[in-house]
Amino acid sequence: MSETFYLADRFAIIEVVTRMFVYTDQKRWDELLTEVFTATVDFDGGFGGDVTVRPAADIVGDWRTGLSDLDEVHHQAGNYLVDLDGDTAAVHADAIAVHVKNDAANGATRTFVGSYVIGAERTAAGWRVDRFHYHLKIIDGNADLT
Repeated sequence: MSETFYLADRFAIIEVVTRMFVYTDQKRWDELLTEVFTATVDFDGGFGGDVTVRPAADIVGDWRTGLSDLDEVHHQAGNYLVDLDGDTAAVHADAIAVHVKNDAANGATRTFVGSYVIGAERTAAGWRVDRFHYHLKIIDGNADLT
């Protein structure tokens, strides 16, 4: 594989992962489905639920519901390490997510710090996320936003 080819793929893979975080923050639910995820995703949300292959539409629906009453959501991700293997890739990312609910009585924010193992595959439409495994390391602030 040429260095140019590798760099173009690496850039495209990081771009789709970044879109996942930004589109979630901006509540661009339809674009998560059309530009980010494959139809099904090997999913571990990191909060003790089942680790299973789920339809992307169900994941996005859960995020839409779970984030609907928040005033703001912000993810800041980085430390991307990309292991490319032909038409698939494994991506490590670290991220901080801040959730804001201005009318919460016990503090308006909660902050999650964790890392991700994200899978990507090359599709006819470009690179798409097909694996999402989250490892929560820290919760700070008003965890329940009560």
